[in-house]
Amino acid sequence: MQTNVHYHDYLQIDKILNAQFPESEKYNLPAHDEMLFIIIHQAYELWFKQLHHEVDSIAAIMSKPSLNDNSPELQTVVHRLNRCVTILRVLVHQIDIMETMTPMDFLDFRDMLRPASGFQSWQFKELEAKLGLKFEQRHGKEYYTAQLRSEHVDIIKKAENSQSLLQLLNTWLQRMPLLHHETGETFWQSYKKIYDESLAAAEKSNLQAFDEIFNSKTITEERQLSPMACRAALFIMLYRGYPLMQLPFQLLNALLEIDEQLAAWRHRHMNMVHRMIGARIGTGGSSGKDYLKAAADKHYIYKEIAQLNSFLVERRKLPVLSKEAAISLGFV
Repeated sequence: MQTNVHYHDYLQIDKILNAQFPESEKYNLPAHDEMLFIIIHQAYELWFKQLHHEVDSIAAIMSKPSLNDNSPELQTVVHRLNRCVTILRVLVHQIDIMETMTPMDFLDFRDMLRPASGFQSWQFKELEAKLGLKFEQRHGKEYYTAQLRSEHVDIIKKAENSQSLLQLLNTWLQRMPLLHHETGETFWQSYKKIYDESLAAAEKSNLQAFDEIFNSKTITEERQLSPMACRAALFIMLYRGYPLMQLPFQLLNALLEIDEQLAAWRHRHMNMVHRMIGARIGTGGSSGKDYLKAAADKHYIYKEIAQLNSFLVERRKLPVLSKEAAISLGFV
Protein backbone atom coordinates (compact mmCIF):
# COMPACT_ATOMS: atom_id res chain seq x y z
CA MET A 1 0.00 0.00 0.00
CA GLN A 2 1.35 3.43 -0.98
CA THR A 3 2.03 5.89 1.83
CA ASN A 4 2.29 9.65 1.66
CA VAL A 5 5.93 10.56 1.03
CA HIS A 6 7.17 14.07 1.75
CA TYR A 7 10.14 15.54 -0.15
CA HIS A 8 11.76 16.75 3.08
CA ASP A 9 11.59 13.36 4.77
CA TYR A 10 12.41 11.28 1.69
CA LEU A 11 15.68 13.16 1.12
CA GLN A 12 16.53 13.37 4.83
CA ILE A 13 17.01 17.13 4.45
CA ASP A 14 17.51 17.69 8.19
CA LYS A 15 20.46 15.29 8.25
CA ILE A 16 22.00 16.79 5.12
CA LEU A 17 21.66 20.44 6.14
CA ASN A 18 22.93 19.76 9.64
CA ALA A 19 25.99 17.75 8.63
CA GLN A 20 28.40 20.68 8.32
CA PHE A 21 30.56 21.44 11.37
CA PRO A 22 33.33 23.93 10.50
CA GLU A 23 36.44 23.54 12.64
CA SER A 24 36.96 27.30 12.58
CA GLU A 25 33.75 27.84 14.53
CA LYS A 26 35.01 25.59 17.33
CA TYR A 27 37.88 27.99 17.88
CA ASN A 28 35.70 31.08 17.46
CA LEU A 29 37.77 31.97 14.40
CA PRO A 30 35.06 31.83 11.73
CA ALA A 31 36.37 31.26 8.21
CA HIS A 32 33.70 32.01 5.63
CA ASP A 33 35.02 29.63 2.93
CA GLU A 34 35.21 26.58 5.17
CA MET A 35 31.50 25.93 4.57
CA LEU A 36 32.17 25.79 0.82
CA PHE A 37 35.12 23.46 1.43
CA ILE A 38 32.99 21.05 3.48
CA ILE A 39 30.02 21.01 1.12
CA ILE A 40 32.21 20.44 -1.97
CA HIS A 41 33.85 17.42 -0.34
CA GLN A 42 30.57 16.05 0.95
CA ALA A 43 29.20 16.31 -2.58
CA TYR A 44 32.25 14.39 -3.84
CA GLU A 45 31.59 11.58 -1.38
CA LEU A 46 27.94 11.39 -2.42
CA TRP A 47 28.94 11.14 -6.07
CA PHE A 48 31.49 8.45 -5.15
CA LYS A 49 28.64 6.51 -3.54
CA GLN A 50 26.64 6.76 -6.77
CA LEU A 51 29.65 5.63 -8.81
CA HIS A 52 29.94 2.57 -6.55
CA HIS A 53 26.24 1.88 -7.13
CA GLU A 54 26.75 1.97 -10.91
CA VAL A 55 30.01 0.00 -11.00
CA ASP A 56 28.64 -2.72 -8.71
CA SER A 57 25.61 -3.17 -10.97
CA ILE A 58 27.83 -3.30 -14.07
CA ALA A 59 30.10 -5.90 -12.46
CA ALA A 60 27.07 -8.02 -11.51
CA ILE A 61 25.94 -8.12 -15.15
CA MET A 62 29.41 -8.79 -16.58
CA SER A 63 30.10 -11.58 -14.09
CA LYS A 64 27.25 -13.68 -15.50
CA PRO A 65 28.35 -16.91 -17.25
CA SER A 66 27.14 -15.58 -20.61
CA LEU A 67 26.53 -12.07 -21.84
CA ASN A 68 25.02 -11.60 -25.28
CA ASP A 69 26.98 -9.00 -27.25
CA ASN A 70 23.83 -7.50 -28.69
CA SER A 71 21.50 -7.78 -25.70
CA PRO A 72 19.56 -5.39 -23.48
CA GLU A 73 21.98 -6.33 -20.67
CA LEU A 74 24.98 -5.10 -22.65
CA GLN A 75 23.04 -1.94 -23.50
CA THR A 76 22.50 -1.46 -19.76
CA VAL A 77 26.23 -1.85 -19.12
CA VAL A 78 27.09 0.77 -21.74
CA HIS A 79 24.37 3.11 -20.47
CA ARG A 80 25.61 2.92 -16.88
CA LEU A 81 29.25 3.30 -17.90
CA ASN A 82 28.29 6.47 -19.76
CA ARG A 83 26.49 7.67 -16.64
CA CYS A 84 29.75 7.15 -14.72
CA VAL A 85 31.53 9.27 -17.33
CA THR A 86 28.98 12.06 -16.91
CA ILE A 87 29.32 11.98 -13.12
CA LEU A 88 33.10 12.16 -13.41
CA ARG A 89 32.74 15.23 -15.63
CA VAL A 90 30.69 16.83 -12.85
CA LEU A 91 33.48 16.01 -10.37
CA VAL A 92 35.98 17.79 -12.61
CA HIS A 93 33.73 20.85 -12.93
CA GLN A 94 33.23 21.05 -9.17
CA ILE A 95 36.84 22.23 -9.00
CA ASP A 96 35.67 25.41 -10.75
CA ILE A 97 33.59 26.16 -7.66
CA MET A 98 36.43 25.25 -5.32
CA GLU A 99 38.74 27.64 -7.15
CA THR A 100 36.52 30.59 -6.23
CA MET A 101 38.32 30.22 -2.87
CA THR A 102 41.64 32.08 -2.82
CA PRO A 103 44.83 30.80 -1.12
CA MET A 104 44.35 33.33 1.69
CA ASP A 105 40.74 32.19 2.15
CA PHE A 106 42.03 28.62 2.51
CA LEU A 107 44.72 29.64 5.01
CA ASP A 108 42.00 30.96 7.30
CA PHE A 109 41.20 27.37 8.29
CA ARG A 110 43.73 25.03 6.61
CA ASP A 111 45.91 24.34 9.65
CA MET A 112 42.84 23.44 11.70
CA LEU A 113 42.20 20.44 9.42
CA ARG A 114 45.40 18.49 10.11
CA PRO A 115 45.82 15.61 9.62
CA ALA A 116 42.52 15.30 7.67
CA SER A 117 43.09 15.02 3.93
CA GLY A 118 41.37 13.94 0.74
CA PHE A 119 44.00 11.19 0.81
CA GLN A 120 41.77 9.60 3.48
CA SER A 121 38.83 9.17 1.10
CA TRP A 122 38.42 5.41 1.34
CA GLN A 123 35.48 5.50 -1.08
CA PHE A 124 37.71 6.81 -3.87
CA LYS A 125 40.43 4.21 -3.24
CA GLU A 126 37.80 1.48 -3.16
CA LEU A 127 36.37 2.76 -6.45
CA GLU A 128 39.82 2.67 -8.09
CA ALA A 129 40.21 -0.95 -6.93
CA LYS A 130 36.78 -1.93 -8.29
CA LEU A 131 37.61 -0.36 -11.65
CA GLY A 132 40.87 -2.32 -11.86
CA LEU A 133 43.74 -0.40 -10.27
CA LYS A 134 45.90 -3.07 -8.65
CA PHE A 135 47.78 -2.51 -5.40
CA GLU A 136 51.10 -3.17 -7.15
CA GLN A 137 50.38 -0.41 -9.67
CA ARG A 138 49.64 2.33 -7.13
CA HIS A 139 51.99 5.23 -6.57
CA GLY A 140 52.99 5.43 -2.91
CA LYS A 141 51.52 2.00 -2.21
CA GLU A 142 53.62 1.75 0.96
CA TYR A 143 51.45 4.29 2.74
CA TYR A 144 48.29 4.69 0.69
CA THR A 145 46.16 3.15 3.47
CA ALA A 146 48.35 4.26 6.40
CA GLN A 147 46.01 7.12 7.36
CA LEU A 148 42.79 5.15 7.03
CA ARG A 149 40.77 3.53 9.80
CA SER A 150 41.08 -0.25 9.98
CA GLU A 151 37.46 -0.84 8.91
CA HIS A 152 38.04 1.25 5.78
CA VAL A 153 41.28 -0.59 4.98
CA ASP A 154 39.30 -3.84 5.17
CA ILE A 155 36.76 -2.49 2.67
CA ILE A 156 39.51 -1.57 0.21
CA LYS A 157 41.28 -4.91 0.64
CA LYS A 158 38.01 -6.72 -0.04
CA ALA A 159 37.61 -4.75 -3.30
CA GLU A 160 41.20 -5.53 -4.28
CA ASN A 161 40.62 -9.25 -3.71
CA SER A 162 37.38 -9.30 -5.72
CA GLN A 163 37.09 -9.41 -9.49
CA SER A 164 37.59 -5.90 -10.84
CA LEU A 165 35.81 -4.43 -13.84
CA LEU A 166 39.05 -4.78 -15.82
CA GLN A 167 39.28 -8.49 -14.97
CA LEU A 168 35.63 -8.99 -15.92
CA LEU A 169 36.34 -7.19 -19.19
CA ASN A 170 39.17 -9.63 -19.87
CA THR A 171 36.87 -12.62 -19.31
CA TRP A 172 34.14 -11.13 -21.50
CA LEU A 173 36.55 -10.40 -24.36
CA GLN A 174 38.10 -13.88 -24.18
CA ARG A 175 34.77 -15.63 -24.67
CA MET A 176 33.71 -13.61 -27.71
CA PRO A 177 32.72 -16.14 -30.42
CA LEU A 178 34.60 -14.22 -33.12
CA LEU A 179 37.81 -15.73 -31.85
CA HIS A 180 36.80 -19.09 -33.25
CA HIS A 181 36.82 -18.20 -36.94
CA GLU A 182 37.84 -14.88 -38.54
CA THR A 183 40.17 -13.92 -35.70
CA GLY A 184 42.11 -17.18 -35.97
CA GLU A 185 45.78 -17.45 -36.96
CA THR A 186 45.14 -16.91 -40.68
CA PHE A 187 43.42 -13.59 -40.02
CA TRP A 188 46.10 -12.40 -37.58
CA GLN A 189 48.99 -13.30 -39.84
CA SER A 190 47.29 -11.40 -42.65
CA TYR A 191 46.59 -8.43 -40.38
CA LYS A 192 50.14 -8.36 -39.03
CA LYS A 193 51.49 -8.13 -42.61
CA ILE A 194 49.14 -5.20 -43.38
CA TYR A 195 50.13 -3.52 -40.11
CA ASP A 196 53.84 -4.00 -40.86
CA GLU A 197 53.43 -2.36 -44.25
CA SER A 198 51.69 0.63 -42.65
CA LEU A 199 54.59 1.42 -40.32
CA ALA A 200 57.16 4.12 -40.94
CA ALA A 201 60.81 3.08 -40.68
CA ALA A 202 61.08 4.58 -37.19
CA GLU A 203 58.05 2.54 -36.05
CA LYS A 204 59.28 -0.95 -36.97
CA SER A 205 59.96 -1.75 -33.31
CA ASN A 206 56.15 -1.80 -32.92
CA LEU A 207 56.18 -5.29 -34.46
CA GLN A 208 57.87 -6.67 -31.36
CA ALA A 209 55.20 -5.04 -29.21
CA PHE A 210 52.55 -6.51 -31.55
CA ASP A 211 53.82 -10.04 -30.87
CA GLU A 212 54.14 -9.43 -27.13
CA ILE A 213 50.55 -8.21 -26.85
CA PHE A 214 48.71 -10.44 -29.34
CA ASN A 215 50.83 -13.58 -29.66
CA SER A 216 52.50 -14.07 -26.29
CA LYS A 217 51.84 -17.35 -24.51
CA THR A 218 52.34 -15.82 -21.06
CA ILE A 219 50.81 -12.81 -19.27
CA THR A 220 53.21 -10.63 -17.31
CA GLU A 221 52.31 -9.10 -13.96
CA GLU A 222 52.16 -5.70 -15.66
CA ARG A 223 49.29 -6.78 -17.93
CA GLN A 224 45.72 -7.72 -17.03
CA LEU A 225 44.40 -8.32 -20.55
CA SER A 226 45.37 -11.63 -22.15
CA PRO A 227 46.54 -11.86 -25.78
CA MET A 228 43.18 -13.41 -26.71
CA ALA A 229 41.31 -10.55 -25.02
CA CYS A 230 43.53 -8.00 -26.78
CA ARG A 231 42.80 -9.63 -30.14
CA ALA A 232 39.08 -9.40 -29.49
CA ALA A 233 39.32 -5.76 -28.36
CA LEU A 234 41.35 -4.77 -31.43
CA PHE A 235 38.90 -6.63 -33.69
CA ILE A 236 36.04 -4.63 -32.11
CA MET A 237 37.89 -1.38 -32.79
CA LEU A 238 38.70 -2.33 -36.38
CA TYR A 239 35.22 -3.55 -37.33
CA ARG A 240 33.08 -1.36 -35.09
CA GLY A 241 30.92 -0.39 -38.08
CA TYR A 242 29.28 -3.81 -38.04
CA PRO A 243 26.02 -3.89 -36.02
CA LEU A 244 27.16 -6.58 -33.59
CA MET A 245 30.36 -4.64 -32.83
CA GLN A 246 28.74 -1.30 -32.05
CA LEU A 247 27.79 -1.97 -28.41
CA PRO A 248 31.12 -3.67 -27.59
CA PHE A 249 32.93 -0.69 -29.10
CA GLN A 250 30.85 1.74 -27.04
CA LEU A 251 31.75 -0.28 -23.93
CA LEU A 252 35.49 -0.04 -24.65
CA ASN A 253 35.17 3.64 -25.50
CA ALA A 254 33.32 4.36 -22.26
CA LEU A 255 36.10 2.73 -20.23
CA LEU A 256 38.68 4.91 -22.00
CA GLU A 257 36.51 7.94 -21.24
CA ILE A 258 36.38 6.97 -17.56
CA ASP A 259 40.18 6.88 -17.52
CA GLU A 260 40.32 10.23 -19.29
CA GLN A 261 37.94 11.89 -16.85
CA LEU A 262 39.77 10.43 -13.84
CA ALA A 263 43.02 11.77 -15.28
CA ALA A 264 41.40 15.17 -15.91
CA TRP A 265 40.18 15.24 -12.29
CA ARG A 266 43.61 14.32 -10.94
CA HIS A 267 45.37 16.97 -13.03
CA ARG A 268 42.83 19.67 -12.15
CA HIS A 269 43.19 18.71 -8.50
CA MET A 270 46.99 18.85 -8.80
CA ASN A 271 46.93 22.28 -10.39
CA MET A 272 44.46 23.55 -7.81
CA VAL A 273 46.68 22.31 -4.97
CA HIS A 274 49.71 24.00 -6.55
CA ARG A 275 47.74 27.22 -6.83
CA MET A 276 46.49 27.01 -3.24
CA ILE A 277 49.57 25.88 -1.29
CA GLY A 278 52.47 26.07 -3.73
CA ALA A 279 55.27 23.72 -2.68
CA ARG A 280 54.00 23.11 0.85
CA ILE A 281 53.04 19.62 2.03
CA GLY A 282 49.40 18.50 2.14
CA THR A 283 47.43 18.53 5.38
CA GLY A 284 47.73 14.74 5.46
CA GLY A 285 51.52 14.90 5.21
CA SER A 286 51.92 14.01 1.53
CA SER A 287 54.26 15.93 -0.77
CA GLY A 288 51.28 17.85 -2.13
CA LYS A 289 51.53 18.63 -5.82
CA ASP A 290 54.46 16.23 -6.43
CA TYR A 291 52.51 13.26 -5.05
CA LEU A 292 49.40 14.16 -7.04
CA LYS A 293 51.40 14.52 -10.28
CA ALA A 294 53.09 11.14 -9.84
CA ALA A 295 49.75 9.45 -9.10
CA ALA A 296 48.08 11.14 -12.06
CA ASP A 297 50.80 9.91 -14.42
CA LYS A 298 50.71 6.33 -13.09
CA HIS A 299 47.07 5.60 -12.28
CA TYR A 300 45.68 4.94 -15.76
CA ILE A 301 43.49 1.89 -15.27
CA TYR A 302 42.56 1.06 -18.89
CA LYS A 303 45.88 1.91 -20.51
CA GLU A 304 46.06 -1.53 -22.09
CA ILE A 305 42.95 -0.72 -24.11
CA ALA A 306 44.31 2.69 -25.11
CA GLN A 307 47.56 1.03 -26.18
CA LEU A 308 45.68 -1.00 -28.80
CA ASN A 309 45.14 2.17 -30.82
CA SER A 310 48.84 1.89 -31.73
CA PHE A 311 47.95 -1.16 -33.82
CA LEU A 312 45.12 0.19 -35.97
CA VAL A 313 45.35 0.47 -39.75
CA GLU A 314 43.29 2.50 -42.21
CA ARG A 315 39.81 1.19 -42.96
CA ARG A 316 40.47 0.72 -46.64
CA LYS A 317 43.38 -1.62 -45.83
CA LEU A 318 41.44 -3.91 -43.48
CA PRO A 319 41.19 -7.60 -44.42
CA VAL A 320 37.83 -8.30 -46.04
CA LEU A 321 35.73 -10.52 -43.79
CA SER A 322 34.32 -13.76 -45.11
CA LYS A 323 30.62 -13.97 -45.94
CA GLU A 324 30.10 -16.21 -42.88
CA ALA A 325 31.67 -13.59 -40.60
CA ALA A 326 29.74 -10.74 -42.22
CA ILE A 327 26.47 -12.60 -41.66
CA SER A 328 27.33 -13.32 -38.03
CA LEU A 329 28.10 -9.62 -37.51
CA GLY A 330 24.70 -8.62 -38.90
CA PHE A 331 25.33 -7.03 -42.26
CA VAL A 332 24.17 -9.67 -44.73
